[in-house]
Amino acid sequence: MHSPKLDQYFSDMRETHLSELKEFLKIASISSLSEHKEDMQKGAEWLAENMKQAGLENVKIDATAGHPVVYADWLHAPGKPTVLMYGHYDVQPVDPLHLWETEPFEPTIRDEKLFARGASDDKGQVFMHVKAVEALLKNSGELPVNIKFLIEGEEEIGSPSLDAYVEENKEALAADIIVISDTGMQGPGQPAVCYGLRGLAGIQIDVKGAKGDLHSGLYGGGVQNALHAIVELLASFRDKEGTIQVDGFYENVRPLLDDEREAYKALGFDEEALKQELEVPSLFGEPGFTHLERVWARPTLEVNGVFGGFSGEGIKTVLPNEAGAKITCRLVPDQDPDEIVAKLKAHVESHKPQGVEVTVSEFDKGKPFITPYDHPAIQAAGASYEAVYNVPTAYVRGGGSIPIVASFDEILGLPVVLMGFGLSTENFHAPNEHFHLENFDKGLRVIGNYYEQLANFTPEQLKK
Repeated sequence: MHSPKLDQYFSDMRETHLSELKEFLKIASISSLSEHKEDMQKGAEWLAENMKQAGLENVKIDATAGHPVVYADWLHAPGKPTVLMYGHYDVQPVDPLHLWETEPFEPTIRDEKLFARGASDDKGQVFMHVKAVEALLKNSGELPVNIKFLIEGEEEIGSPSLDAYVEENKEALAADIIVISDTGMQGPGQPAVCYGLRGLAGIQIDVKGAKGDLHSGLYGGGVQNALHAIVELLASFRDKEGTIQVDGFYENVRPLLDDEREAYKALGFDEEALKQELEVPSLFGEPGFTHLERVWARPTLEVNGVFGGFSGEGIKTVLPNEAGAKITCRLVPDQDPDEIVAKLKAHVESHKPQGVEVTVSEFDKGKPFITPYDHPAIQAAGASYEAVYNVPTAYVRGGGSIPIVASFDEILGLPVVLMGFGLSTENFHAPNEHFHLENFDKGLRVIGNYYEQLANFTPEQLKK
């Protein structure tokens, strides 16, 4: 059960904490827009000051090549684990503004939901960790573990400066585990610990035929059509059941553990309900796997866009001379994005249609990440959720990619625990973003409990 002292503290301080969070949310810290550069600095300064008031030490704002990083720590628990807590204070743009029911930077509570840009992603969740530390310090004068905060201002633009910052500060950021609250729960009242994310590899294929578009009556049947060529090439990547046909694509895929498959099955996911929600006649994917297994633990190859030829009103009888496509692959442990791109290029070369030139350009890459399902830090996170929510915790993988998580895994070599409190319905990145205050209240208690639970382990027990 969670601590009665913490429970009382959070109850007594609820209105104060919500008032502080509203101040934080009023700052338009939009990292992608240059006109908000001063707001980015203001957001970092507000957070740093709030950390000082909470009792954190060595609080500083570090410059990067882009927006600043906020660092703070408390390191007076000898022999206890050290937690590196990562989050971000930057937010997405607010367009389209007319769809917001209230101003995006004027926080408003309606129906026990806090509406504002950044309420869920990620200011609200970062703020909860600061307040959990404050509660522990106010109630006992010390923390059960050592803690370091690394809160950046560029997550919403891909964290372009963070890898270099982490590399330069590896010693200062040394820890035993990394905790991130920038993910979601399985559903209302259904907590989840995410222990793995897929990686990413993207390419663009460009096909070039004749020197220009050709009249189909004069040249049709005698010269290659670039659109036919790209369609032929794209069709070669997967079979009719969705199994990827690129040589060696699956050779490093880490298989699912039996325990993982049983855990996914226990979630009782309703595939029929998903079909109805998406309005599709059937689900689709690699044979031998459930929907959750396909989207969490199996790699993919998807055509994201095809372009070329005439698509206006009516008809134009031409042979397009150029066509192209964009492809992305979601990758799983232990696939390497560079190796996958090399295999994609080799596939294109060996399946290149006659009569055209084909070029391949590389795009985004991100490595997959996984912390072992039975790692003590993962299981302790689940126990903390259960102590507060009084329901079993789901252990899940995420189908998407957060490249900085893989960077932490690679640069610092630490287990990563993703324990979020948002819901998929909370409109992060969209108008009317909000955060359910039920999860704000319970999340504070979960975090406080988790730091106390981690104190039961030695640093050695938490090694990956």
